[in-house]
Amino acid sequence: MPKKIPLTHLGLVALFGAVWGLSETALGAVIEKCASFASGSIMTGLALFFIASTWILSRNIFGLFLLVLITSLFKMFDALLLSLPLQNGAVANPIFAFWMEGLAFLILISMFDIDKLKQKTLRQAVLGGMAALLAVNLFPLVKYITGIPACVFPGTNYPLALYYLPLAICVSLISVPSGFWVGEKVRDLKVRIEVLSPATFILCLAIIALIRLG
Repeated sequence: MPKKIPLTHLGLVALFGAVWGLSETALGAVIEKCASFASGSIMTGLALFFIASTWILSRNIFGLFLLVLITSLFKMFDALLLSLPLQNGAVANPIFAFWMEGLAFLILISMFDIDKLKQKTLRQAVLGGMAALLAVNLFPLVKYITGIPACVFPGTNYPLALYYLPLAICVSLISVPSGFWVGEKVRDLKVRIEVLSPATFILCLAIIALIRLG
């Protein structure tokens, strides 16, 4: 069994959740302007970056739960600024995707030897590709949870997420090893989390407000 991370590192997990939430808004807005159809697949890779980083920091289910919960709350805050109801497809469906990405990673990480995984970039890349594959295939179930079907590729009934699955896998082959590396580096930092986490929360919320209201 992996050695447990001190509870003080949960502050870093919360920080990662805030930054992920901001990234979903800021990067998502940029991507949608130049690659709207593929934006979901690119954001899947981004999500798995934060999930992988958080796993290294917390090494437990609660850490991932906290990360996804915070990111979901940031998405709800963004919806509030845009005057969108939570049942809107631009809100409910991405939140569902966050939870499926976390679930997919959690299922697959349990199949790997964590000590060997930390030492082998190739294994991390394989984990990333497999997590993207599983998460994207789980996403079409969204219509049974939110009541809002997944977007389809124009002129077809084929889910957009599945259409761009190869892109999601390619991005995740890079993002998950990067997440492991960042998680290890951040874990070793000596920082005042009790000051840094709240400040990061406020800053991320303020930036989202500026993006949407500015």
